[in-house]
Parts: sequence; C-alpha cells; structure tokens
Amino acid sequence: MSARNVTKKITRRRFLSTALAAGIGESVLARTSRAAAADNILHFGQSEADLGTADPHYAAGTQDRALVDMIFNGLLRFKPGDGSAFEPDLAAAFPKPTVVAGKQVWTFKLRKGVMWHPSDKVPAYEMTSEDVVYSLQKAADKARSAYSALYTGMTFQALDPTTVGIVLDSPLSPNLFYPLVTNYAGGFIVSKRAVEAYGLDGVKTHPVGTGPFILRRYSPKERMELAPNPQYFRGRAKLDGVDYRYMADGFSRELGLRGGQLDGINGQQDEAWVGKMQAVPKLKVDIFGVGESTVLYFNQTVRQLSRKEVRQAIAYTLNRDEFLGLIGKKVGQKIYAPLAPFTIGALTENEVVAKGLDYKTNLEKAKSLLAEAGVSGGFSLDLVTSELNIYKVHYESMQAQLAKVGIQIRLRVVDHPSYHALIRKDTNPIVIYVAFRPTAEIYLRSFYHSASAVVSGAHPDTNFAHYSAIDDLIDKARVETTAAKQVDMWKEAQVKILQDMVAYPVSYANQVYARSAGLDYGHPLKSVLALYPGIDETTRVQRG
Repeated sequence: MSARNVTKKITRRRFLSTALAAGIGESVLARTSRAAAADNILHFGQSEADLGTADPHYAAGTQDRALVDMIFNGLLRFKPGDGSAFEPDLAAAFPKPTVVAGKQVWTFKLRKGVMWHPSDKVPAYEMTSEDVVYSLQKAADKARSAYSALYTGMTFQALDPTTVGIVLDSPLSPNLFYPLVTNYAGGFIVSKRAVEAYGLDGVKTHPVGTGPFILRRYSPKERMELAPNPQYFRGRAKLDGVDYRYMADGFSRELGLRGGQLDGINGQQDEAWVGKMQAVPKLKVDIFGVGESTVLYFNQTVRQLSRKEVRQAIAYTLNRDEFLGLIGKKVGQKIYAPLAPFTIGALTENEVVAKGLDYKTNLEKAKSLLAEAGVSGGFSLDLVTSELNIYKVHYESMQAQLAKVGIQIRLRVVDHPSYHALIRKDTNPIVIYVAFRPTAEIYLRSFYHSASAVVSGAHPDTNFAHYSAIDDLIDKARVETTAAKQVDMWKEAQVKILQDMVAYPVSYANQVYARSAGLDYGHPLKSVLALYPGIDETTRVQRG
C-alpha cells in the first residue's frame, strides 16, 4: 500500500488515544497548549526519535543538520531561505584568491567581537583565528570528521588573531570552494577550547557555537531546549527560545500542530498529506528545496551483488513510477542520473535515455540477466530501514517490486540515528539514501570515490557501493579550470556509474513542513541546505 493511501482521519478519540499512547495525558495536553499560547518560545516537532550528534562535522540526519544550523556559523553562509546564494558569516567579507609559490591562497578577515556561547566548562570568549584553524583542521581529519575527504590538499594558517589563510595544493573555483567554508557539514566553525574541554564524545551532546541559539538542556529522546544568544553578532533572537522536540511519529506531530502544542513540524513528503493539511484553517504548508535525491546503492563486495548482471537485473525490475507514487508529483519528480537534475553537471533525462541507461522496467530482461548470472531462482537479503517515512516506504516498495523476480528482502525497522550508524558499518547490501549535496564534486566524491568507501576508505563517508572506477575522473574534474571540460568529466563519470549500475537513481523530494499561521521564519523559503525552514534571530511566532 502506498503512503498516499494511508492518510488517517483524525477524530477526538484517535487524537486522545494516540496522545495517551505517547505518554501525554489529556490534562497535560491542555496545560501544554495553554503554556505554548503564553510564551515566546517556538515549539517545533522534528521527525526523528532522538539526537544523532550535535558535532557539526558528523551531523548528517535532518534532525542534526537543523539543530547545528541554529547553534553554529561558518566563515560564509548560504543566504537564509535561499541555498543558491552566499553571504559572509564569520568572515567580514568574501575573500579573493591569490597564487603564492604555485599554490592557491584564500585569505579571510574575521568579524571582530564574535563571542562563543558560555558553557559549564568554558566561559564565553572571543573567537579568533586559532579557533577557525583548529575547526578546519578537525573537519579535514578523518578521525574527527565525516567530511575529511573534501578537504584533502588544504592547509590552514592563523596569520594573526583575525586573519586566516587557506592554502590549496590545487586551485578550486569559487563555486567549488565556497561550499566547503559555509555553514554546512565540515564548514561549521567550532570552539577549540570547548572541544578540548568536552572531548569528541562530549561535544556530541554539548554543542558550543557562535550562532543565534545556545544549548539550555538536552533531554534524550525527548527534546533539545535552546535559549537566545544575547551576544549574537547579528542581534538577539526575537524568540525567547526554541523547544526542539524529537517526535518520530508523524501523527503525533500532526496532532501537536493541530492542537496548538506545536508551532511548526516536519511534515510528510506525500502530496496526499500536503492536501489534507492545506485544508486545515490557520495552518500553512511549506514545500521548498533543496530537493533530496533518493538513490539505491548496491554494495559490490556482497557476493550476491558482485556481478554487474545482477545489479542490472535489479534495475530492470524496479519501476520509478511506483516509487514516485509514494510521494506524488506535488512533492517530487523522477530522476535518471546520479546527480540531482538541478546540480551543475548532471546528466539530463534525455541524455540518459539516449545512451540506453534509463533501465526502463523490463521483468523478462531482468530474469534473463539473473539466469545469465547463475541466480535464476533469485536470492534473499537482510536489510534495515529507518523508521523515517521517506525511507521506510521506499524500502517496502523495493521489497515488493524485487519479489517479482524472486529476490526476497527481509526488512528490519530501526530508529533513524541507528540507521545512519548501521549503514556506515556496511550492514545493508542495498542502501537507500536520501540526500542533497551542493556541488557535483561533493556529490561524486562523497558517494563514488574510493577514498569515501564506508569502513574501508581512506576518508570513510557515504560510498556504500565500494566503487572505485571513476576516481581519476573525479580528481581531474576537481582541478579542471575550464567549466565546460569539468562538466564533461562529471557527465562521463555518471555514465560509467550507470553502465556499472552501482547506483539506481529513483526520485527527488522537496522538503515539506507545516506551521501555524502565526509562525514567521523571517525569510522566504526557496531552498535550505539544512533541510528545514531555518530558525534564526529573525524568526518569530504570534499566537491567538
């Protein structure tokens, strides 16, 4: 059954029974609703059961990317609500590259007077170049970061207390360099003293940043309470805090929003749900980018998937229309290339079809390929899926589709942080991953370069297929200074991926959030790389 067909009608009985099942009594609901109406704190329901990590250099799940976005800054930042534009953040201005002794040098002048959040181990102090260099070195260290591969060939220098130099062995264009120093992934700047005081394990739950909100209290599997940063360099937030709740059950989040206990929630990437919520008075639904691509990755080191014919048979079995039916055209679209269609360097649908690499559904051809590989009777695989709806429905659909050619999938559901941890330990022979990356270089390097192979790579990241056939193309494209040649190499790499069928592109889905009419995020919503609407010092909420 598709997710679009399981929309539930809400009744007061169902509202109360679900709330009680979640441990929330009717009197508590009423009391919480009255409290929400009286305070100036934003009550926000996120779609995962708990924090994964608050270390921004490991944050990958939606719940973690959104949280660190409220606490940390980068040297540059994506314009709030618009991920296609850059602005200076901790840097006072955009840097201009120079060439020194054959190497490219980017020199950043830092804002003065930026203060780190106070914590129970480190009092507030002014950020300096020492913090920035320490942070970027951490981001580039595979023992302390999930994004280290992206910083290969870079060295970092504190030229004086407010000046940082980044030296690149090989030059990068601004379009490839800027995303590495923005408020995203390895680009977040952390406090040297706080990381050293808490240790790498401690910072997972004790984030200390320079952003608009400060950690007040973390209650595991319940909420993260944030307070406004009174010394924030852009000014104190209009909100008196953020009550960031972990609520994996979508129906509970919906109930909380309808009942006034929540001001905003992570919604369902499902056009039926969107239509239902758009009909509710005084509620609004936001659909915005970035569109995250859903892609299936086949682990070539697993015996059953080691032959190309088997992977191609799976591709010919799958049906993109069935997958798209899970979310609807109002929310997403089918994709045919490893790079999302709005990424510079992506193959177009026509280019993929012209090369015969779209793998249009053909069960007879799939069975023939399985027979050729010596597994005409099929085989079975054990997989885990995240509890998150967008993952779960895709795994379940794949399970049903592959059964048509005798491939049996045994599924086990785990919470979202556990899913991320398990797939990075090579648990799944087939990994479904929903993601966006800001450039073709980051996308291809993270998912298809051998250095990024999970567990075994020099800089383990998200190469779940253990693919290594396009390393040379990725490396050459990174330093190519002619844009057209660079794009040609990225396209050649994608053709090779599809020919080898190590990844099957399915669709992309935009972000879906719902809010009360009184919640104003403070900026228009076009695209947000942090995968949520963006809560900052300009956000405000009015009730009543």
